[in-house]
Formats: sequence, structure tokens, C-alpha cells
Amino acid sequence: MAVFIPFKAYRPKPELAAEIAAKPYDVLNSEEARQETKDNPLSFLHIGKPEVDLDPTIDLYNPLVYEKGRQNLQNLISQGALVADESPYFYVYSQTMDGRTQYGLVGCASVQDYLDDVIKKHEKTRKDKEEDRCNHVRITNAHSGPIFLTYPDNQEINNIVNSIIFEMPDNDHFASDGIRHCSWLIRDDETITRIKSIFSKIPNLYVADGHHRSAAAAIVGNERKNANPNHNGNEEYNFFLAVLFPASQLYIMDYNRLVKDLNGLSEESYFNALSAKFSVEPSSKSIKPNKKGCYGMYINRRWYTLTANDSLFNIDDPVEKLDVSILQKHVLSELLGIEDPRTSKRIDFVGGIRGLTELERRVDSGEMKIAFSMFPTSIHELISIADSGKVMPPKSTWFEPKLRDGLFVHFLD
Repeated sequence: MAVFIPFKAYRPKPELAAEIAAKPYDVLNSEEARQETKDNPLSFLHIGKPEVDLDPTIDLYNPLVYEKGRQNLQNLISQGALVADESPYFYVYSQTMDGRTQYGLVGCASVQDYLDDVIKKHEKTRKDKEEDRCNHVRITNAHSGPIFLTYPDNQEINNIVNSIIFEMPDNDHFASDGIRHCSWLIRDDETITRIKSIFSKIPNLYVADGHHRSAAAAIVGNERKNANPNHNGNEEYNFFLAVLFPASQLYIMDYNRLVKDLNGLSEESYFNALSAKFSVEPSSKSIKPNKKGCYGMYINRRWYTLTANDSLFNIDDPVEKLDVSILQKHVLSELLGIEDPRTSKRIDFVGGIRGLTELERRVDSGEMKIAFSMFPTSIHELISIADSGKVMPPKSTWFEPKLRDGLFVHFLD
């Protein structure tokens, strides 16, 4: 059963929240982050991507980068921009995008639950990315970006949240991308106790987004445990910052693919091989698939609709019947020679939030040869795969809106 506890958060002064809150470190490259921070010294990207304050040629894994993040975090606290709450609390956090709102509970999940698979995962992690986030946590001594978790809907939790959001929020601001972020502090001891009790009866939580962050939190928490001869299980390092959303409220967008070349095939040979497994129909307009088994393909300034043959579906395997798995096996691997999309330099991934025009732009520029637009993976597929103990292909899900860093900070001691 899941452990979910309140914590004493460091939070922005309400009037500074819009300036401090920032996109997660992994949705921007360094140059994009520099552009977002150049006129905003309070942006939490100075902590999440502290290379923005160092020479652009610096290795991103240089210890100086993490130390700069620690200094920047402490500066926000020392100047009073981030303020500690007086006691451990839960919080409600809402995000509104394009007229729909999702409401999550902010608190701390358990490192031991992560290690014991009470918190289930659906993606593999890369060791280099794990170590990057481990070093960030070790040196800043903080979880500065929340892990995005989900759980099967619970009516009592929904009722508690609904009773709180009628009050005035502590923070209410619109980000530069138009997404509205609000938060409410839950002070009532009885409500806090009840939330803990409800989650203690929920069998599993699921990592929706933040696999590398959660892996790093578990690794560093275990390191602290092993280094502490007086460890008792209640130390802050045993828990990590998380936002829990009910599954029904989540919105998963398409996660699209770009490939640099045709793996030595001529276009005629490629199309002939492709047509043996997919119906291929040219289109006069861009293709955003509207059902499973359909794909858009963009090459030589022209879109095509691909429809997978029935023989490609293995309905008995929750992973193999995913659209991303079918494309990976029968096109990316067998035809284009991309055996491991986690490590190949010939493939890139573009979240649906950037639109189909981004796929067109990168192919038309000559940077990439071919693009594939996808139908989104569903939350039910994610949970089914996590429950089966299997993992999805990399870059199978793109959640929007993204949680903002800097609205809540959890220190490890």
C-alpha cells in the first residue's frame, strides 16, 4: 500500500511565483533555457539548468554546474523569494490548459515504495541521465522538481480536493505559455490525516512522468540511509517530492519520431518494403492520427497515411500491441536499422505540444529525412503495462501540461 505524507515545503512568495516557476529541466535544451532566463534572474531554470549561468562550452555534467545550482537555490532562499512553511502540509496544485483543468495533491512519496515496486514504472532509465539527476540532488540537497505520479480515481480524494478548491488559492498565476497554475495549502490536521489514511489503502501509484528524477531520488535516499548509522526511516531523504493526479484527469499527447536517413535504402525500396506491412496513402494535408494503428509519415514535403496490417497486432501482449511498438519493430528497426532508440543518434523525438509543423520544419530543412506522427498512448495502456511488470518503448508518452519546477521544494534534511 502506498505511503504519501505531508512535508514542509519551500514555496515562492505569491507575488513572485510567476517569475520563479519554470518548465522542467528536460523539456528545454541549454540554449532555450538561456533565452528563457536572460531577463529573469528568479527563474527556477537557474537551479534546474544552472549551466545557463556558466560558460556555454562547459560540460553539462561538470561538478561546477551542480554547485552553481546549489548556490542559486540558496540565493533564492536568502533573498526571501522562496519561503519555508511552518509545518508539514499537503497542497492542491491545479493546471489549466486549453480550457481543461487537472487537480493534483502535492506531498512526498516513499523511496522504499519505489524500490519495492509499490510505485510502478513503465519506462527504462538511462544510467547517464540517472547520474545527472543524482548529482543534482546530492549537491543541492533538494528535490527541486516534482515527480508526476498517478493513481486510480478515488471518490473520497476527489471530494476532499473539490472542497478545497472553492477557497482562495495561495498562488494563482499564468505562465508565459498561457497555462494557469494555482495552489492551495491544506492546513487542517484532520484532512491531512485522512489523506494519508486513504493512500495507505491504495495498492499502487504509477510514475507518469519523471522516471529519471524518481530513480535518482531513490538512489540518493538509499545512499543517505546506508551512510546513517542512526537511520530510523523517518528522515526526509526517505521521501521525494511528488504530485499525484487521478488517472481520469490526465492528458497524454502524441510523441512523434524523426529519423535522419533511410538506412541506405532508396526511396523506392523503402516504400516497397513499407507497403508489405502498411497501407500507404498520400495525403494533401498534414496527418494527425485519430485512431490506433494509424500513423502520419512526412517525407519529401509530402504527407502519407500509414495503416498497420492486422497481422502486426499482438493483442495478447500489452507492450507489443502499442502503436509505438509496432512502428519501432516493423519500421524503425526492420527497415531503418534503429535497434535501440534510447541510444541511436539517428532518431529524435518531438512532443505533440510542438505541433506537426515542427516535424515538417525539421524534415524540410534537411536536418531529418523522414517524420512519423503518432496516435497517443492512453493512460489505461500505461497502467496495464506497469501492472504487468513490463516497460514501454522509450518516448511513448508526452504529458501536458508539464509540472512546473520551483513551486514546491523539498529538502533532504
